[in-house]
Amino acid sequence: MDFMPIIAALKRQKTAAALIAIEIALCCAIICNALFLIIHRLERSSIPSGVPENELVRIQTTSVAEDPDVDARARAALQSLREIPGVQGATLINQVPFGRSSWNSGLRLKPEDKNTIVNATIYYGDAAMLSTLGAKLIAGRWFEESEFGDFATLLGAPDGEQPKIVIITRQLGQKLFGNENPLGREFAFGDVPVRVIGVLDHLVRPSIFDDATADCSLVFPVRMGAGYGAQYVLRTRPQDRDAVIAAAKKKLAEAMPNRIVLDTKGFDELRDENFKQDRVMAGLLIAVVVSLLVVTALGIVGLASFWVQRRRRQIGIRRALGATRGQILRYFQTENFLIVTVGIAVGMAAAFGISGWLMHHYELPRLPLYYLPVGAVALWLLGQIAVLAPALRAASVPPATATRPV
Repeated sequence: MDFMPIIAALKRQKTAAALIAIEIALCCAIICNALFLIIHRLERSSIPSGVPENELVRIQTTSVAEDPDVDARARAALQSLREIPGVQGATLINQVPFGRSSWNSGLRLKPEDKNTIVNATIYYGDAAMLSTLGAKLIAGRWFEESEFGDFATLLGAPDGEQPKIVIITRQLGQKLFGNENPLGREFAFGDVPVRVIGVLDHLVRPSIFDDATADCSLVFPVRMGAGYGAQYVLRTRPQDRDAVIAAAKKKLAEAMPNRIVLDTKGFDELRDENFKQDRVMAGLLIAVVVSLLVVTALGIVGLASFWVQRRRRQIGIRRALGATRGQILRYFQTENFLIVTVGIAVGMAAAFGISGWLMHHYELPRLPLYYLPVGAVALWLLGQIAVLAPALRAASVPPATATRPV
């Protein structure tokens, strides 16, 4: 098909064609970034935790009166929790995956280094932590009983008495040592060198600040007391959860009368709460994308219908001169394709610019380039579908009718 008549016709309708091209450009720029943000949020909310979430329950307690024997009572309560029918494991740790409140520290390879390599979250756990959480140890070993210390004792101890061994996640090992084997390697925790004795496959952070460090966790051999935000974690079958929680509340009330239960939640519930805003944002962005596509399609339909109405005489003359319905149909589709292409070209540049602005101001990753052709193809298809009905009406106009005065 000769494009020159189409371009000449568009030059006579500059304003209308420019408005559609601008609408397409805005739609392309917004949709490309919106689709990226939707997928990014959904991927973020499905990040692996490294633990069987539907089998784990967190129990938070708080003090209502001072108790000098609180740590001894906490350990007695922990033992009583392990004796509840249906409980497969119980531990007392400082924080839990997806728990939001987290203990974090910047890590360096050597104490004398000035700059931190990565920010990691710190888990303190007892001998039962690994089996209770169900985390997978992929290299090295777990701590031995003689290697554990009490948090209350270590709290005010000098650096020289802090734990010298640690277990890290695979992601943290890669951040610290690259592709080298982290077992036996040392890095600085504060001013204390610590040695890696084990590697976990995954153990997600309580609060995810950055996807690139979401799984950067380390575990120290420290037995927690009841204070300092320590939380009980029970492992049970999903069908036994309610019965176990009820029994656990009763056991804790008996063993620790000066403390009350604040909250009980399954780890799957903690995940849902943690990523609720991400899912809401994804839903809103999906609504924005759908609305933009509908508005853009209606704009194309309206303009094409207007042009068909104004060109009835021109269409009739072309039909009288031998133009087929297929040629008329292709004319309008090609005209729409050219307008949409101009809009897409401008929209791609705008999409990349918006991505850079979001990356600078909101610490989002750069828009991958493959989203641009995806958005372009979607808008090309939308344009062809939207113009199809007006183009078919134009192609069906009889020559005798079209040449009458209008």
